[in-house]
Amino acid sequence: MQVGRVCVKTKGREAGKKCVIVDVIDQSFVLVTGPKALSGVKRRRANVTHLHPLEDHVKILKGASDEEVTKILEEMGKTEDMKTKANF
Repeated sequence: MQVGRVCVKTKGREAGKKCVIVDVIDQSFVLVTGPKALSGVKRRRANVTHLHPLEDHVKILKGASDEEVTKILEEMGKTEDMKTKANF
């Protein structure tokens, strides 16, 4: 798991929604966000066992804000991708 990796949450009320890792806290937890306008995942700490990494990677700096993540996703044309819910 590294900063910028796009993942799908597999547990909790946000299960199936896509998010982006913005910081690695330790080997068990990461900070994720899914800008509200795109996927609706709140910026929060997530257990890495509750995430399924996807092949997509976004070039962001560690600790990037929701606005920065949204801007990069829009530039890459990934906004529609983030809105679709994955089934796991």
